[in-house]
Amino acid sequence: MDLSSKSEYALLALLELSPHYASGEPLQIRQIASQQNIPDRYLEQLLATLRRAGLVKSQRGARGGYLLARDPWKITLYDVVSCIEGFEPQADPTQVSNTPEAQVIQGVWGEVRQAAEGVLQKYTLQDMVEKRNAQQQVDIMYYI
Repeated sequence: MDLSSKSEYALLALLELSPHYASGEPLQIRQIASQQNIPDRYLEQLLATLRRAGLVKSQRGARGGYLLARDPWKITLYDVVSCIEGFEPQADPTQVSNTPEAQVIQGVWGEVRQAAEGVLQKYTLQDMVEKRNAQQQVDIMYYI
């Protein structure tokens, strides 16, 4: 199981917006795209999806752009990834083969899904910002 580039780009964009939440200062698409090396048009589509899900809001005008719709500590990674990927509900038991092997596979896959969702629900954007800041400090110390 890998993180799709779509979800990764969405998370990168939100991490770029997170420090600006308190000031209410929106960032323009081109600013986010250049900082995180995300294609402008692709980022535009992702931000539209995130806006429809209520994770970001847009501000029009000369000083317009995008900003988080709520506090970074109130947005989980699960919120973001499920918005972008559209997690599907578990398979309908009537549609799944009823063999012992199929039941074992479905049981294990259910555990995998629960574990992944648990980790994504555990972390917020604020947690990720703090981890990034800590990593930047380590990188600075490394160069000294």
